[in-house]
Amino acid sequence: MRFVETELPGVLLIEPEVFHDPRGFFLETFHAAKYRQGGIAYDFVQDNQSQSAQGTLRGLHAQRRKPQGKLVRAIEGEIFDVAVDIRPGSKTFGRWVGATLSADNFRQIFVPPGFAHGFCVLSAMAQVEYKCTDFYDRADEIGARWDSAGIAWPIREPLLSPKDAALPPLDELRRTLEAP
Repeated sequence: MRFVETELPGVLLIEPEVFHDPRGFFLETFHAAKYRQGGIAYDFVQDNQSQSAQGTLRGLHAQRRKPQGKLVRAIEGEIFDVAVDIRPGSKTFGRWVGATLSADNFRQIFVPPGFAHGFCVLSAMAQVEYKCTDFYDRADEIGARWDSAGIAWPIREPLLSPKDAALPPLDELRRTLEAP
């Protein structure tokens, strides 16, 4: 298992060891001790799964007072997954990192608390599972519009939920986060 640091502090790409044989494959998708050694020293309290059609873009999502870290993987299909630094006062505020995750490459990305998260679906369908370090709290939700952070999304006209389409631009989110 490899834990690969990205250009954003705390955002890690995980490449698990996959054991293939004529019956199929086996891998560990989470092992607390190994993940702690790899730099993910968080307790996970909630698991989520979504299914989305090709062209869907979900994000950019975060929580303000109860930020969630997320350990994300695609269990069906292929996605382009993104983390955006939204930590007030961070030297890398607004910078993003992305990775292709798929059922075939088995990669995961860890998006630490303080980062917005989003993904778009590249295959006909994708199922995404992710572990969270804090519980979902609808009243604490924040986010930024998908096209306001300079992300090089591999799709041009995404399918968005009405909620995601109405998110504010990243600059407006920044002013909100920096307000007392």
